Amino acid sequence: MKRFVLRSLGAGLLAACAALPAHAIDGASVEVGTGNASQFLRGGLQWNFSRPLYESANLRLGGYWDLDLAEWRSNQYMNIPGQTQNLTEVGFTPMFRLQMPGSKIFLDAGIGAHLLSHLYNNNGRRLSTALEFGTKIGLGYNITPATDVALMVSHYSNGAIKEPNNGVNFASLKLIHRFK
Repeated sequence: MKRFVLRSLGAGLLAACAALPAHAIDGASVEVGTGNASQFLRGGLQWNFSRPLYESANLRLGGYWDLDLAEWRSNQYMNIPGQTQNLTEVGFTPMFRLQMPGSKIFLDAGIGAHLLSHLYNNNGRRLSTALEFGTKIGLGYNITPATDVALMVSHYSNGAIKEPNNGVNFASLKLIHRFK
């Protein structure tokens, strides 16, 4: 039931955001990742910060709000090879982008809140709360003026709210398309 509610909430949030006027959403993303005998597929919507946080002739620090919905599949649930666990994640992360003017290369980084439909227990790593903090960092490239690709590294942890708190790490490939 909890998973159904979380999925419904996440799908409802994404649908509500998608129903906003086109000028309200600045971009959409898809991301695939793997780590700790787990894989995920994530879809997201982005809203740019209203203005850069810092800008000079040599450097620009801006960013975007990232709302995402992901499905995780773990292949060693409760440390049993071949035993699977699927869970849904809804997350909200402010992402900061550092880029030199005129460069196509950028660095994205952020930390946000993520709700999991089930407690993660895979390949000897456990998360004891449904609320997790996701730290993300990525190196990206502007393929076109409207499309970015980034290699991301993510770490999920509950910030020592409750033990066990082994944390989970993922490596992923993220594709972002901006509408404006």
